[in-house]
Amino acid sequence: MIPFRLTPLVVIGSVLLAGAGVLAWTNLRERGWSAEERSRIESLSIAALTRLPPDPSNRFADNPRAVRLGHRLFFDARLSSSRKVSCATCHLPDKAFTDGLPLAKGVGTTDRKTMTVIGTAHSQFLFWDGRKDSLWAQALGPLESPVEHGGDRTMYAHLIARHYRAEYEALFGPLPDLSGLPERAGPVEDANARAAWARLSDAERQAVTRVFANVGKAIAAYERKLMPGESRFDRFARALQEDDRQGMKAALSRDEAAGLRLFIGRANCTDCHSGPLFTNNDFHNTGIPAAAGLPRDAGRAAGVLKVRDDEFNCLSPYSDARPGQCGHLRFLKTDGHELTRAFKVPTLRNISLTAPYMHAGQKRTLREVLEHYNQAPQLDEHDGHSELKPLNLSDGELGQLEAFLRTLDSPVSAPAELLRAPQGSR
Repeated sequence: MIPFRLTPLVVIGSVLLAGAGVLAWTNLRERGWSAEERSRIESLSIAALTRLPPDPSNRFADNPRAVRLGHRLFFDARLSSSRKVSCATCHLPDKAFTDGLPLAKGVGTTDRKTMTVIGTAHSQFLFWDGRKDSLWAQALGPLESPVEHGGDRTMYAHLIARHYRAEYEALFGPLPDLSGLPERAGPVEDANARAAWARLSDAERQAVTRVFANVGKAIAAYERKLMPGESRFDRFARALQEDDRQGMKAALSRDEAAGLRLFIGRANCTDCHSGPLFTNNDFHNTGIPAAAGLPRDAGRAAGVLKVRDDEFNCLSPYSDARPGQCGHLRFLKTDGHELTRAFKVPTLRNISLTAPYMHAGQKRTLREVLEHYNQAPQLDEHDGHSELKPLNLSDGELGQLEAFLRTLDSPVSAPAELLRAPQGSR
């Protein structure tokens, strides 16, 4: 047997091939980014997140005492008819303030998946259908929902009087006299509570509703503190801006960098998932089929009418805003067909922690989501018009996209004490 010997030419060729491979990898991750790509990456970075916008409808939005009260209320299971459901039941800090379920479960089961509250203070419209236009109004919806907290307005007012009087009155002023009011009354589905509410005077209903609205404003002050922290993608974006090649190499792998290139390019992801929160905060129909066994969900087509007429919207008597500060309500798009089955674009930050996906948890994995967008199936006419077009990406490219999306995970940027139940909470 003749022993194999490396000739000088073979050695030199091998070195050149290896060097070319390293150079190609280096170019992909560290050098081969056009000016347009660099600009798009910079726009997605957490460093581009603007200062938290004020909420003129909530004058307590940034009050530290409201934050402390809201923190306690957020984790208090007494804010439910069963005394077992709190806001944190569905918004778990260790699951990026979601719950890991296809449909949220409180005292019953809802028709939609829990959305994260991280970063939502930057959004004008809340919920999958945008039926609320502030964090405080959003917080009130689940409290009266028969399948979420299952409570009513006098129940919450009595709870505040018994357990939070000092904190509440230091913020909002004296509580009304609740001594003659029933324990359970409110404009809710429960027939007995609704009948008891109807028997109250207008002044009594308004006084109790004011307390109820202030509960939402305190919870909103707490939620405004929950922002996304820096992810590996953000470290890459910073290194790219600083031409720090070692930093870029440490932040993203070869496949993750290729996925980023697809994300800002051929995959068209930034058409909807733009900006540092990876959402344009708008509503789109992406052809997701309805979840089996659930009522037909019209999405934004129904939500836009609800927010326009909402008892707690920016123009309501319980808002602290002036009418001129509520322009978003005067310029609402209400075209029913265009908005049919259009749903809120969710943030992609912490996306690997928030499965399953879509408004009713129809997709179990990120790969299923990407395959749906790649194939772009069309809907029946009565389900509106899907905005998707086939992407024609290969299996390998879908894998690279998924790898990139997983680099968007990050800790919550908030004081550690706000990420757990306060001491002595119930």
